[in-house]
Amino acid sequence: MKYVYLITAIISEVIATSALKPSEQFTRLVPSLLVIAGYGSSFYFLSLVLDSIPLGVAYALWSSLGIVLVTIVGIFLFKQVPDLPAVIGMAMIVGGVVVINVFSNTMRH
Repeated sequence: MKYVYLITAIISEVIATSALKPSEQFTRLVPSLLVIAGYGSSFYFLSLVLDSIPLGVAYALWSSLGIVLVTIVGIFLFKQVPDLPAVIGMAMIVGGVVVINVFSNTMRH
């Protein structure tokens, strides 16, 4: 279940972050409610994961996958295409998370 909770936390965070721009500085009700509900849900499910995954590892997974997914949402919804250095930077972040998960003793395999 820990990975179901983690995926739910990530998706909730992506929804919340993606709704920030349409909320227009919290002046539009529906996107603003999505932001609040999304972040609340995200942190709740992330807290459930912390019983079985170390905090640093859970946060690394949550944030790195969130970065990539929010970037993809930005490409399709807001036409905000990242340049090559941004893509390389995100690849390095994801690569770091892979190293943690594959080689670190902090993850229980």
